[in-house]
Amino acid sequence: MNKLLLAALVSGAMAVPAFAADYTIMAPAAPGGGWDQTARSMQEAMQAEGISGNVQVTNVPGAGGTIGLAQFVNQSTGNPNALIVGGYVMVGAVLTNASPVSLANVTPIARLTGESDVIVVPANSELQTVDDLVAKLKAEPGAVSWAGGSAGGVDHIAAGLFAKTVGVDPTQVNYIAFSGGGEALAAVLGGQVTVGISGLGEFEAQIESGDLRALATTGAARLEGSEIPTLTEAGVDLVVENWRMVAAAPGITEEQKATINADIEKLVTSATWKEILATKGWQDMYLAGADFDAQLATDIEATTAVLKDIGLVQ
Repeated sequence: MNKLLLAALVSGAMAVPAFAADYTIMAPAAPGGGWDQTARSMQEAMQAEGISGNVQVTNVPGAGGTIGLAQFVNQSTGNPNALIVGGYVMVGAVLTNASPVSLANVTPIARLTGESDVIVVPANSELQTVDDLVAKLKAEPGAVSWAGGSAGGVDHIAAGLFAKTVGVDPTQVNYIAFSGGGEALAAVLGGQVTVGISGLGEFEAQIESGDLRALATTGAARLEGSEIPTLTEAGVDLVVENWRMVAAAPGITEEQKATINADIEKLVTSATWKEILATKGWQDMYLAGADFDAQLATDIEATTAVLKDIGLVQ
């Protein structure tokens, strides 16, 4: 009987999944935003798929993610269970806030998702097409006001690059930064600004209702099932895509980094993650390892140049 009981206990123990170490994921933003949604989606998928038995999410908002980034670097060095989400907005925020820490102080793991911006105008706007917007911008740059997210963020960068691409001095762009998508939406609907530029999710309901007219998206390809043209299709040779990433703590070993990479690869190839992407309308932009390190360096260099063009960075 004792042997049978021992065998049953061993068998039962073997049937329990061998979870990786528990993770804590910092979202360096307030609850509800894109980084918070990314962190909590990772939490959901990692637990549902048995990648980790317990995943906790913490929020540290402020200064485009740089407050959370600094706290993460200072408090998590050498901790292989600590992760932080970030993205394109953080690249710009590090520069515009003259942050003492940057993405060079963490261990980049992978780019996860991306989304295009969309350029919209009120339904009663005289601007019917991208060509109309280009003409108005060339005629009087300051008369075209753009509503979008934080100064130096992807929306601001896209507006500045749009101007530069069509031959307008990007320092002349009249960009009005809003702290939340709801405030930018209200400004566009109220006719307080000429155009709005943000992620599709911020404007999608009003586009579908007909209160807003979408002129173009900024991505490399049309969104699935969408009739909204890309800027390239509309004659402006420009692609700007917001992306989100996950990084690990500084000071971890190569073996620890490899374990985290393997867990993230399991995450992004899982059925739960794919379902989350479809539900939220996020594009799968998974890129890891040396390829991601190289792309991140390229994006930081390009963003620095753009922010200097716009006049936000000296």
